[in-house]
Amino acid sequence: MKIAIHGLGKMGIQIARKLAESDHQVLAHNRSPQKIEEAVKYGAQAAPSKQDVVDGFSGSQAIIWIMLPAETVENELHAWLDVLPSGSILIDGGNSDFRQSQTHANTVATRGSQMLDIGVSGGLWGYQNGFSMMVGGDGNSYHVIEPVLRSLATPGGAYQHFGASGSGHFVKMVHNAIEYGMMESLAEGYQLLKAGPYAGLDLAEAANVWQHHSVITSWLNELCQKSLTQNPELDGIEGYVAESGEARWALTTAQELNLSMPAIKAAFDVRLASQKGEVSFATKLIAAMRNQFGGHPLNKKP
Repeated sequence: MKIAIHGLGKMGIQIARKLAESDHQVLAHNRSPQKIEEAVKYGAQAAPSKQDVVDGFSGSQAIIWIMLPAETVENELHAWLDVLPSGSILIDGGNSDFRQSQTHANTVATRGSQMLDIGVSGGLWGYQNGFSMMVGGDGNSYHVIEPVLRSLATPGGAYQHFGASGSGHFVKMVHNAIEYGMMESLAEGYQLLKAGPYAGLDLAEAANVWQHHSVITSWLNELCQKSLTQNPELDGIEGYVAESGEARWALTTAQELNLSMPAIKAAFDVRLASQKGEVSFATKLIAAMRNQFGGHPLNKKP
């Protein structure tokens, strides 16, 4: 299948590479040419301009997968709609607000095309392990791109169509909110081990034991083990933890539905406090986990 990938950052470049190496025809489009050159090395075709992308489809149905920050998606969608023929499929694969995705899908539909919202999880390991993908939007478009999803899920990932526009990003929003709570709980636990009455406990070994079929065995705990093995004192990590929007949107949605989410709210508040200088061993470990799975900076950017 022929598909264009717009946005070759940490996740986008992996998606482009995995698809190109799975014998899909990938058009690589990005603001910086260096990333396009990298994608070409993996078997993609360079498409520096939007018109290059359109020309690359040679009259066949254009499929554009956008992997960009949420705040840039709206402008890029309009830019694509100005050059794409009707009948195209646009995919927002970033972490966008599901309500905004509903609006975007309506905008795209008025121009004669379709938009799918796909929440993507798997981090830096998605290329190797397979991505987890949550899809919302037009069912016919979902079936058109299913070969792409199947390749991206190989060998151990998964994908599912959850319904109308916005549903994919809604499921991903909740996923990320849960992630906040799980990371906070693990980090607090390791902090208690460190500060407790038994001096010198080997936290990495505790993580190793817990990772062997205990109730809290998980990928996040595995990342704790790796972080604590590589840097037992988490030296050089400030403890600043960013928040990218999803937990905030989840809490707002829960409030509108009169639902209480105390664990996720507490985890969210800890991140906000860390940004004001309230840091600890726990927030340092959260930063380390985020770096392990997503390549996020260990410290606040200057």
